[in-house]
Amino acid sequence: MKGPHRPPRISRPLRRLLLLLIPLGLVIIVWQASQTAREQALQNMVREAENELRLSASGLEGHLTRHDYLPQLLASREMVRRFLANNGNQNPMPLNLLLDQFRAIADVSDVYLLDRVGTTLAASNWHLDNTFIGHNYAFRSYYQDAIEGQRGRFFGLGTQSQERGYYFSAPVWLDDTAPDAQPYGVMVIKVLLDAVEESWTEQDAELLVTDADNIIFMASRPELQMTALYPLSREEHQALLGTRRYADEPLPPSGIEVFEYRDDGSRLVRFADGPLAEGSYLGLTRHMDELGWDMHILKPLDSVNNAQWLAALLAGGLYGVVVLAGGVGWQRLRLRRERELFAERERRTLARARDELERNVEHRTRDLVETNRLLSDEIEVRRRAEESLRQTQDELIQAAKLAVLGQLAAGINHELNQPLAAIRAYAENARSFLARSRQDAADANLAQVVELTERMAEISAQLRQFSRKSGGTLTAVSVQACIDYALRLYQARLRSSNVEVIRRWTDEEVWVHADLVRLEQVLVNLIGNALQAMADTPNPQLTLAIDADDRHVRISVADTGPGIPEQHLSRIFEPFFTTKIPGSGLGLGLSISSRIIDDLGGRLDAANLTGAGALFTITLTRDGDPERSRLAQTQEPSSHA
Repeated sequence: MKGPHRPPRISRPLRRLLLLLIPLGLVIIVWQASQTAREQALQNMVREAENELRLSASGLEGHLTRHDYLPQLLASREMVRRFLANNGNQNPMPLNLLLDQFRAIADVSDVYLLDRVGTTLAASNWHLDNTFIGHNYAFRSYYQDAIEGQRGRFFGLGTQSQERGYYFSAPVWLDDTAPDAQPYGVMVIKVLLDAVEESWTEQDAELLVTDADNIIFMASRPELQMTALYPLSREEHQALLGTRRYADEPLPPSGIEVFEYRDDGSRLVRFADGPLAEGSYLGLTRHMDELGWDMHILKPLDSVNNAQWLAALLAGGLYGVVVLAGGVGWQRLRLRRERELFAERERRTLARARDELERNVEHRTRDLVETNRLLSDEIEVRRRAEESLRQTQDELIQAAKLAVLGQLAAGINHELNQPLAAIRAYAENARSFLARSRQDAADANLAQVVELTERMAEISAQLRQFSRKSGGTLTAVSVQACIDYALRLYQARLRSSNVEVIRRWTDEEVWVHADLVRLEQVLVNLIGNALQAMADTPNPQLTLAIDADDRHVRISVADTGPGIPEQHLSRIFEPFFTTKIPGSGLGLGLSISSRIIDDLGGRLDAANLTGAGALFTITLTRDGDPERSRLAQTQEPSSHA
């Protein structure tokens, strides 16, 4: 009879090969996923940037072209023609008032009239100190185009106001029917572009407009205005100064550096210095044929980087799940085949014993006693086998319990990060105090470090406590002491964020039936979440309250942040569910906190406050006899042994 197959075993060379291939596969999967996510995010961003750029360019062109007809309209007015026909010898005040009234109605910056040599005769700003009247603008191209009988357009800095503006001009004819007629003057309208730039600041992108000389004369960021897209040579700079288009502006380089050109025409850029130097941007350019300008859009790559990291994490997690599932499946296959082999071995042993018994009964009845002894031995073997099976089952249960340690370890690691940050802050302060020979202050900071390390040891002890087959006991815990400890961990953060801490409880000490370390973990997590929620809130307030009756104690933690979206309230305590941005948390803190409070026999609730802010309430059983609980605790073996 053919025996069962032996359980499959992995040879040592194959095991070494797997140990090499599994990390290599993880690296390849994570890298490929991150690159794919990056490319998809960039393609989506290019499409968004193209739409935004097209709409912004159309808006700018529409804002300017709606004023194109105004100079020609004013140049045809009879009052303007009569004034020029008298060579400006009559009183200019009526014409000044007309131009000022037209400026207000048309919502433009300035309206003024030049004579045939380019000198301003009348202007809407006649009453201002920097009036254009009497100034000659023959050097401007808008005058030169209009005096030749054409409409003119020009962008530059005003020589009097030093304001950036777009100029429209039209010739003023006294008699345009004569074949050799010449314009007697030029009507000019100046339009400011500040309103257009202000509308750009509402977009999640930076917008720039450059002229043919690559000078950024419009930008959503004021610090980029009047800079050169690329560094200018000395000759180019002198040539621009000679045109007086930008007056005497130094026109420094903007600091834009291109570090990657893409096939779709976009490019990835960064700034060498300045307030925009912290990030990278996707850049696109659109040429405006009507105006002869180029409009550029720079969209920050933060969402691309976040998508890349998220894809890498998801791919790594999925790869880990697949590898873990494969390992578990392999182990289950081995266990099943070992059980089959054991059962077959037992069956064959019983068959041999039965055959031996039949032969002995048939041939040698006198050996019956010996046969019975052999049967007793076989029964003992089966009893031991059954006992071994029960022990194996107990070990499997304990192994399953230890598997849960992965989740608990992730949560405790989440909680250890906060004391570690406090330890670092205290240590840096201690170094500063030692450098200034302030021994007492340094000693106080080091004492806080020692206390925090003891607390971290208590937190990590929960892993050992969970792994044992017997649990600990609950004792009387002071609620005020737990809150004070949690606030000490956030002293530096509370001061730096100017958070006002409001304590609402009586002077009487309130005790609950709980575990000190686990209750402190929950309070630290709730207070840390509240501080993170109020990061962008003006005048943040953290309200801590204790409300007790004869049987229960309610501990409240409230903030003045944006609150919890109503659609997320029902899922806020689910594992791995988070409303934070990618990279800011795993979504385990509130889930583990809820489990801890459940284990303590209490309840953790979440709600939104009226107006703004979130409210978390812990409900625990009140303990009115702390001395008895302390005595019971001292009589039990230490959980840290």
